[in-house]
Amino acid sequence: MRFGLECMNFFEKYKKIFLLIGFLSACVVFGYLLFRLFFNQPEPEPDNNAPATTGNTGQLPDSGVSDFKPDADDPGQSETNSDYLPQNAASDVALGGLTKNQEISGNPGLGATLGKNGADFQYYDKSEGKFYRIDKNGELSALTDKTFFNVKNITWAKSKNKAILEYPDGANILYDFDSNRQITLPTHWKEFDFAPNSDKIVMKSIGLDPENRWLAVASADGSEVRPLESLGDKDSTVYPSWSPNNQIAAMFVESRDFDRQELYFVGLNKENFKSTIIQGRGFQSKWSPRGEQLLYSAYSSDNDLKPDLWLVNSSGDEIGSGRKKLNLETWANKCSYAGESNLYCAVPESMPEGAGLFPELADNIKDVLYKIDTKTGVKKIIAIPEGDFTISEIVVSEDESNLFFTDKASGRIRKIKLK
Repeated sequence: MRFGLECMNFFEKYKKIFLLIGFLSACVVFGYLLFRLFFNQPEPEPDNNAPATTGNTGQLPDSGVSDFKPDADDPGQSETNSDYLPQNAASDVALGGLTKNQEISGNPGLGATLGKNGADFQYYDKSEGKFYRIDKNGELSALTDKTFFNVKNITWAKSKNKAILEYPDGANILYDFDSNRQITLPTHWKEFDFAPNSDKIVMKSIGLDPENRWLAVASADGSEVRPLESLGDKDSTVYPSWSPNNQIAAMFVESRDFDRQELYFVGLNKENFKSTIIQGRGFQSKWSPRGEQLLYSAYSSDNDLKPDLWLVNSSGDEIGSGRKKLNLETWANKCSYAGESNLYCAVPESMPEGAGLFPELADNIKDVLYKIDTKTGVKKIIAIPEGDFTISEIVVSEDESNLFFTDKASGRIRKIKLK
């Protein structure tokens, strides 16, 4: 009895300590059970029927370009891009993947174009204010000893031996590189283009009064001015652009609804040319070398306001026929013809929604280079320039051996070997 009482007294004395020890022990056990339940699951048995995998997911680097599917009525667009995706190592010549490119202008350039022989390349150096030529052997030489500072825009004659230089203050001069002759043109003239034989120009003559604003043609030296059409307050929708076949001097658009505009062609003698419908807005265009087709880009709500490339016949009675969507999201001014049926375009890896309305959204997106057969619609990636380049314009030599492009960020001109 006495022993039992002593045990009870001992228990009462240390009861709190025993309860604390029991509580901590229970916590340890409970915590261990939770760990086994949630964090220490056994590895699953391997599934011998599952497909084998490697450390590589099997996906090549994504070009970001839309999955261009052929139009249902355009069987020519059947070629896929799978053979032209980037490879690990850059090639010296364009083979469809990552391709080396060479900087040919240490300073920002402007007005890049082919020379008169179709093989030389010429441009304006914005830092030095000089015009240079690069021959097919890569030799650099000055087109003239004269310096032209702060040129804003350059329009070359088709003969490539003269150009109209526009300045930020509105001054305009025509310079003949063969004779080193300089002619001052009126400051109220703007947006020039040369006739195919380079002896005439078309431009907008913009007076202060809307009633004194005209689309006009003149001799290349500024003489013999002849008005074609009154512009009024519609000059922003008129595009001086002399067709290579000498039929058309300009185009203008009129709105039909939010996603459609009608395109009209202006001749030299009041011709009544057919019009054609443009599926979108933000019209930009480029003639094919013979003027038989017009490449243009436009954006619409059907494509999240992204620019699409289109082709349409543009000569005589064929105007407006044969319209074809190329299923490439880019702008016409990022394309260049090499012959009547070969078209080269710089296409952003991805096109942001609304970029047609706000092109600056694509200013920092890398471009890849496509070649399109305009007769069949077949297109393929020919090169992914090594480096992160957003391309503002491209020029292709007549023999299609070299492609020159201007890096939009730096303004410098680079070259890719096509063959």
